[in-house]
Amino acid sequence: MPDAATAIQQRNLETAALVRQGRYDEALALAGKTMQSAIDTLGVDHPYTLVSINNLGYLHQVQGRLAEAEPLYIRAFEARMRTLGADHPDTLLSVNNLAALYREQSRFAEAEPLNLRALEARERMLGPEHPDTLTSVNNLALLYSAQGRFAEAESLYVRALEARERTLGAEHPDTLNSVNNLAYLYQAQGRLAEAESHFLRALEARERTLGAEHPDTLLSLNNLAALYGAQGRLFEAEPLYLRAMAARERTLGADHPLTLSSVNNLATLYDWQGRAEAEMLYLRALEARERTLGADHPDTLMSVNNLGYLYVLQGRLDEAEPLYLRALEARERTLGAEHPNTLSSVNNLAYLYQRRGRFAEAEPLYRRALETSDRLRGTQHPLTVVYAGNFTRSLLRGDAPAAAIRPARLLVQGLRRRQRASE
Repeated sequence: MPDAATAIQQRNLETAALVRQGRYDEALALAGKTMQSAIDTLGVDHPYTLVSINNLGYLHQVQGRLAEAEPLYIRAFEARMRTLGADHPDTLLSVNNLAALYREQSRFAEAEPLNLRALEARERMLGPEHPDTLTSVNNLALLYSAQGRFAEAESLYVRALEARERTLGAEHPDTLNSVNNLAYLYQAQGRLAEAESHFLRALEARERTLGAEHPDTLLSLNNLAALYGAQGRLFEAEPLYLRAMAARERTLGADHPLTLSSVNNLATLYDWQGRAEAEMLYLRALEARERTLGADHPDTLMSVNNLGYLYVLQGRLDEAEPLYLRALEARERTLGAEHPNTLSSVNNLAYLYQRRGRFAEAEPLYRRALETSDRLRGTQHPLTVVYAGNFTRSLLRGDAPAAAIRPARLLVQGLRRRQRASE
């Protein structure tokens, strides 16, 4: 049925266009209708039907409904395996999508074999420097970086960057994505001078080749501003954030997810500076995200968390607590108990309880964040180190009984011994 197939593929393309515009609710509605129409007219295993199923899974994923995304990704993967074969490009795309979902859920043990499978198949079928192969190299690096396996991640990022420079050129968008990813890794490791040089390279090349207001250029502006903010170079960060926000408002609209990301970033900068404008911007981002993305979207919950953090810093603990509780409950329900954002909420609520002198409630939350991060990411991961420090300081400052302090100290000391042994 070529006419029906053409119509379905056109609707798949329209769905992808809506996603690029940040119009997720419209995209979700269209994807759902397209999938059902494709099943009815083309059959459950038609390639265009599977594209629509994959699209619907992706939309659930970007809106934070990870549990709803998984069965759709699995359905597309299994059908592609059955009808196209294990090494077909569409099958490997499904492998990649499922791995990315598991990485986002911190299900690293399930994600890694999928990433490795896609990489091995693409190397064998396409060669070591094919663009799809290098995408798999990059994806495996993302996984290792999320786990704190920075040395392994770096070697893969460098491999992808060098191959892309050689085969695509120094200023190809994929090459600049590799430059940017390597900068992220260096920043996570505290190698700030190297991170800055890579962020600057990506920004300058994107401005020159894509234009001053291209989304990738504005992402580079944001990344450089974030690095300057983390270094305390707040007066250098502010004009970059302002430029990115103004350009996104002008080109994407006031309520686009990327525009609201810029609003949130500027609010965070003002928060660090103790400026009253921070609250107004946090509230703007929260209201717009609730309205356009929904109450449980990861970006919305980030806004909830950030507003709570601002109130804690201002001593408005009664206003902060319901925000922290809302973020934690929603993140546990939508992302899972071990997702990094969930653990951040656990840690934040523990700190709030500590500030209020509720040490008996803070201690098990700090312990939960620390033990989970250590188990999933290892002793040397930056988040594990942060949680260990928070846990220790809470015990030293609190009125915890000696019976609780001693095992807690033994836990932290054991982590530190393991860290020294692995260095």
